[in-house]
Amino acid sequence: MTCKGICTRYKAQKPVGTGRYASGQKRCQICEIFIKWEGLWCPCCGYRLRTKPRNLKYKAKLRARVEADQLEAVAVKAAEVEEIELVEPIAVKKATKKAKTAKAKTTKAKTVKAMKKVAVTPVAI
Repeated sequence: MTCKGICTRYKAQKPVGTGRYASGQKRCQICEIFIKWEGLWCPCCGYRLRTKPRNLKYKAKLRARVEADQLEAVAVKAAEVEEIELVEPIAVKKATKKAKTAKAKTTKAKTVKAMKKVAVTPVAI
């Protein structure tokens, strides 16, 4: 497999402030280029793309960046949930009260019907 030059269309610019792998870029060892590509295989030579750094120092750096991003995403999600709970607590309480009363009426009616059926059926001795 050799480089056919197709990869130059997908050549990625170096991001400012973050690493290449953290921003989603991948590296082809045959073409010797970082590309912005969704697949696992190089569109040019068909060789497997590297999605993680090989150097131990940069692996640790990427791992720390990913963990920080996950913690940030969890914090944002928790803030969104709190906002939703603060905005709609009254509507939820009204709905639960109606549901409970309707449920209680239906269960009472079912037990009364069941008792009538039991009392009517004759027992053979």
